[in-house]
Parts: sequence; C-alpha cells; structure tokens
Amino acid sequence: MPYTTKDFETVAKPDWCPGCGNFGIQAAMKQALANLNIDPHMIALVAGIGCSSKMPHWVDTYGLHTLHGRAIPPAQGIKLANPKLTVIVNTGDGDGYGIGVGHLVHAMRRNIDMTYMVHDNMVYGLTKGQTAPTSPKGFKTPSTPFGSIEEPLNPVALALTMGATFVARGYAGDVQHLTMLIEEAVKHKGFALIDTYQPCVTFNKIQTYAYFVQHVYKLDSDPAHDKSNFEMAMKKAWETEKLPIGIFYQVSRPTYEEQEPGMASGIPAAELPIDDIDITKTMEKYM
Repeated sequence: MPYTTKDFETVAKPDWCPGCGNFGIQAAMKQALANLNIDPHMIALVAGIGCSSKMPHWVDTYGLHTLHGRAIPPAQGIKLANPKLTVIVNTGDGDGYGIGVGHLVHAMRRNIDMTYMVHDNMVYGLTKGQTAPTSPKGFKTPSTPFGSIEEPLNPVALALTMGATFVARGYAGDVQHLTMLIEEAVKHKGFALIDTYQPCVTFNKIQTYAYFVQHVYKLDSDPAHDKSNFEMAMKKAWETEKLPIGIFYQVSRPTYEEQEPGMASGIPAAELPIDDIDITKTMEKYM
C-alpha cells in the first residue's frame, strides 16, 4: 500500500515558534518517508535535546527522545540490534556539533548505516539563543554580547574529513529539495549527514529566510560538480560568499554492520524470545 504524508501525522501538533524552519524539515521528512514507502513500524526516529529533537513526537513512527548530545549511541544500538530498521537521527547544531560531536565523529568513521539530520540554526534556540558551534564569528547573543570570538565549526568539512560516505546540506525553506536529499540519504548504504539550514525566526535575525534566498545555490546546477570527488567536495565545503546546498559527496564502502563479525550469524533482534517476555512489572515501575 502506498503511503502518504497523512500516514505519518500524529495527534500531537508541533509547538515550534510560528515560522520556524523546523516546520519545513518536518514536512520534508514526512514527504520523504511517504515517497520511500517505508512501513512506519520499520522506522526509528531518534533525537537528543532541543527544538529539533521533538521530531519523534510529531512524526508517526517508532521514536526515542534521548539526552543532550547522546542521540547517536542509542541510534547505533538500534541499528545493530535490528539492521532492517531505517534509523534517522534528528538533532540541532548545538546538540549534535557541541556536546554530541564526539559521538558523531566515531559514527562517521565507522560508517554506521543511518541518516543524521542536523537542524542548523546557528543558535541554541531552546535556551534563548546563545552562541552555538556554528554561529559565525562576531555573532552577538546573550552569551556573547560583544560578539563571538570563535571561528564556527564547518559541519560539511568535518564529515568529509571523518569518512562519512554521504555528505549533504539542505535548506528548510526549500522543502522539495530537502525531501529529495532525505530520500537519497535514507537510500544510501552507510552514514549520511544532512546539515540543514534552519532559520530561527525568534533568536537569529541574521541568517533569516531572506538571507538564505540570497545566498544559497544548488550544487546540481553546477554541471562540473562531481560528488565522488573528495577534493571538489572539500573545496565546495569552504565556500562562504554563496552557500551550496545539495549532495557534496557520496561514495560506497562497507558499512560497520556488514563487517561486524557478530552480525554474521543473523540479526540480534530476531534471537530475542519475544513471546516469553513479560514487561508488565517494568511498565508498572515507570508508569
């Protein structure tokens, strides 16, 4: 049965600020999952903490809302326990590139088969707009009233350096293009990063929708771009006057799951005696 976006709607409705870029990302996520026609019960959305990380509450699949910066470890555990699942992590630039960057680096070099969606608004939106790892130098916030003195982290360059096999950048204001990127990332066998420009209409008055309309351009509009060329991808990663969106780099190499000796005997989740497990007492303890 073909799915539509309605199949991924939840009873609960998002409480993001009106105009938040997260609405565009949510719309693209639901459209991509519908287009891919993946059964909702075969999808696991995992998130950390932040505005972005409420996504599992508002897309009707299995979901896990974890700790700040700690979305990747449980996501890896889910994928290793049941490689048949489509695992997608939703996190923010503060969550994913700040406290969580250590987990990210190792997931990329391992080439775990999952999609890592970063809602990059360049501020800590949930906690009133402090400077984040991707905030530009000179950015004034409550935590840097005289302007940030730090150089921003470059997510695309980091992912390329650490061995991610699919590296892309999207923009929440172009839902159709972002939908395509999510579809391609999910279909990719290996670790896929999508760093997504996500305007924060409340706390970031510089990187606005108007700003991105003036600055972004699509990589597929450049006929010379070769997404299998590492050096070309790295060069594009450092462009600042105009900001490329699209697939910077995509190559194929064995995933962690394909090489892990213990996985050769089968899927760990399939070995669980599900019919013999009674979780009643555990549920009573936490309900």
